[in-house]
Amino acid sequence: MITNFLFTLVGYDLKAKTSDRFRDDQMSIHQLKYGFFGEVGGLLAAVKKAHRDSFPKKEKELAMEELGDALWYLTALIRRSSYTVNEIGIATLQYLQQELSNSEHIKPDEDVTFNEIDGLLAFLNKQLPESKDTLLYKLAYNTSLLFFESDSAANECARGNELYSKLLSLLAMVAAKFGLKLLDIAIANNIKTESRWAPPNSKYLDLFDENLLPYEQLPRQFEIKFLERNIHGKKIVVQQLNGVNIGDPLTDNRQDGDGYRFHDVFHLAYIAHLGWSPVIRALLKVKRKSKPQVDENQDGARAIFIEEGIATWVFNHARDLDFFEGVEQGKLEYGLLKQIQNMVSGYEVEKCPLWQWEIAILEGFKVFRSLLATGSGIVSVNMEQHCISFKPLES
Repeated sequence: MITNFLFTLVGYDLKAKTSDRFRDDQMSIHQLKYGFFGEVGGLLAAVKKAHRDSFPKKEKELAMEELGDALWYLTALIRRSSYTVNEIGIATLQYLQQELSNSEHIKPDEDVTFNEIDGLLAFLNKQLPESKDTLLYKLAYNTSLLFFESDSAANECARGNELYSKLLSLLAMVAAKFGLKLLDIAIANNIKTESRWAPPNSKYLDLFDENLLPYEQLPRQFEIKFLERNIHGKKIVVQQLNGVNIGDPLTDNRQDGDGYRFHDVFHLAYIAHLGWSPVIRALLKVKRKSKPQVDENQDGARAIFIEEGIATWVFNHARDLDFFEGVEQGKLEYGLLKQIQNMVSGYEVEKCPLWQWEIAILEGFKVFRSLLATGSGIVSVNMEQHCISFKPLES
């Protein structure tokens, strides 16, 4: 939730801190510097690609995300310095006034706000360099200075204050040249990080079919038996619910077997952790017929194809990564989750934050690895407790 205190640099820092998984040691500081460098490089690459591919309208959207990530890394670095983010904010206002030749000195409030920085840039807009590239070059150059050490701790302290305030100023000026406000960038970044890393006391969304009659709801608790058979040298998997076969027997559909015959377990994980699976709705015949638009758009063929596409795409990605064995929650590749978010845009499941998707994927692959190792077993799903588990068949 966005509250007024986020409008201050201190408020943003407090929220950003909840998604900070880095330690306070020197190695983490190096990683944060690499991260900031990477986001600035990403911004330059995004500008290049937008012009190369003739998509200038995409440039602003890409700049918003890259600047937001850069702001997050810069704030994390400041948090580990001897300065507070508010002190850097005050120095930023002073630097901007000096850089843009403003004779009026703005006295900041007790806590510097993004509105003060945005307002100053709006007031001094004509003093900004005409070329966006000029500011991007300066941002790239000053970013490189993060990697040069000073001769003494005192010099490092003074240089840090100057460099951090200069970098924050350049982020703000670059944002202004893109027609963006630093406040909007901070808010968008906060929404993104809260979706990716669950804030304390986060809760799952309400189930999408919560208020429907039972015969149009996905079953809240059920077990699917996966039975592997060897038919003429080919491994197939049959699935049963209450002793009745559901769906068609599945094979890997690939010359070198990779276990894809068990992939329906991913749909079951989506049910447990997202409350969503058009594929299983169709198999269990619990489509929401009482709501024609929902039935057509949320439970229809296109939604089914999208879910199957996600399951296959993630599987292909995971196959080269030991099926995500050893990947901890919070460590799954963000680019993968972002692509899924794009794929489900316009469907009810787009409301689910990325951290729910991550749990669904990791828990689904945990059960998948057990099935792959044993060949057969029972998969239990509990939508209300948001869990999916595996147990081997009794001998």
